[in-house]
Amino acid sequence: MKQADLLIAEIGSTTTVVSAFHQLNTDPVLLGQGQFRTTVSEGDVNIGLAGAIRDLEEQLGEALRYDRLMASSSAAGGLRMTVHGLVYDMTVRAAREAALGAGANLKFVTAGRLRRSDLAKIREIGPNIILLAGGVDYGERETALYNAELIRSLNLAVPVIYAGNVENQEEIRLIFEGSPNRLYVVDNVYPRIDELNIEPTRKVIQAVFEEHITHAGGMEHIRDLVDGHIIPTPGAVMEASILLKEELGNLVCADIGGATTDIHSCTADSDEFAGILLEPEPEHKRTVEGDLGMYVNRMTVLDLVTDRELDSRLGLDRAEAVRRSEALPPIPDTAQDLALVSLLAETALVTALRRHAGVLKEYFGPSGRKLAALGKDLTPVKHFIGTGGALTRLPDGEAIIRRALARESRLELLPRPDINIWIDRDYIMASLGVMSLQYPEAARKLARKSLSIPEGTP
Repeated sequence: MKQADLLIAEIGSTTTVVSAFHQLNTDPVLLGQGQFRTTVSEGDVNIGLAGAIRDLEEQLGEALRYDRLMASSSAAGGLRMTVHGLVYDMTVRAAREAALGAGANLKFVTAGRLRRSDLAKIREIGPNIILLAGGVDYGERETALYNAELIRSLNLAVPVIYAGNVENQEEIRLIFEGSPNRLYVVDNVYPRIDELNIEPTRKVIQAVFEEHITHAGGMEHIRDLVDGHIIPTPGAVMEASILLKEELGNLVCADIGGATTDIHSCTADSDEFAGILLEPEPEHKRTVEGDLGMYVNRMTVLDLVTDRELDSRLGLDRAEAVRRSEALPPIPDTAQDLALVSLLAETALVTALRRHAGVLKEYFGPSGRKLAALGKDLTPVKHFIGTGGALTRLPDGEAIIRRALARESRLELLPRPDINIWIDRDYIMASLGVMSLQYPEAARKLARKSLSIPEGTP
């Protein structure tokens, strides 16, 4: 019988993957991986979990005994959240950044006082968590209190996180007293003008998700098998990125999947542009592009590829490219299909990076033309990590990233083309993010192995 210290399950919307790890306190190793279809729709996610463990045992050739099981999940709709703040470019944006960084699937965002149509939308969405913000500390109070009263009136048994004006905290507690909402009060996400404070809220969102995930349809029995942490899968990738940032320095992690492309950046602003940034940006930022996927949204990505690229790279005209893209299997295996998917992955990555990164803006002031920076500054990034099915399973994952970074970007604050590129060969970034919550040193060592990072780097 094979012994493992820890199993970590990544419970996706369609597939559940289980990875086995051993020797966590000495020289940690990945023993193997198994997979099975996710069975949330069948009423019990444990069916898929058990199937993935059986598949793992078949890969290992013997029965498996393990001490603990932890998990990340994007099943059952992932972490559905709504966010409600005061001013869109201030408290709303800060709350939104905290939610995305935690791995949320943002379904609805509002600024100012909630309207009846907003309340109907919240009820229709049925969020897992509602995040309420508004007002700098000791600033405007009334909007957050007004919104809290309306959210309370919905009578939804949904956790509410309040991350607004500290002066409202006691009154917020009184509003939700006796309600079906479990209330969590955390530090203001926007305590002062031009200051973001999203990390406390990000951590609380993940903790609330873990506490309440067992109420989602099909997930009610997950604690029968999983005895450790359960966090949103995108949030797990962010945790792994933060861990590696401490190890390597400024980095970007790109996760290109079948339905979305996520970009995680962990970097401070550069000295070159910090003085001309118009708005603050979080050190740890995630964006998710729901229209950029290698399978579900491949036709949308194809629309972004130019006719010239199709001809020069693949020798195809538009009609033939459309035909081949429509016929693409979930896992391409021919040289023609691999070349097409590589071009789609490169296009998705370029597009997602440009949406994530900031830009330089030229304007005219009293003393002539000036330059300002708006958005996230990625120019200090020294390391680029590729994960997700496309970048880890295509044979030219590193080349895809190199080509994407080499595209012209005169006014965009993108990473330099000559940075270090690492591929998550074992496809375990999400698992390592979960592991890092309890076994950070083992997660660091396993990350270096999966990414093939030599000792002493940087």
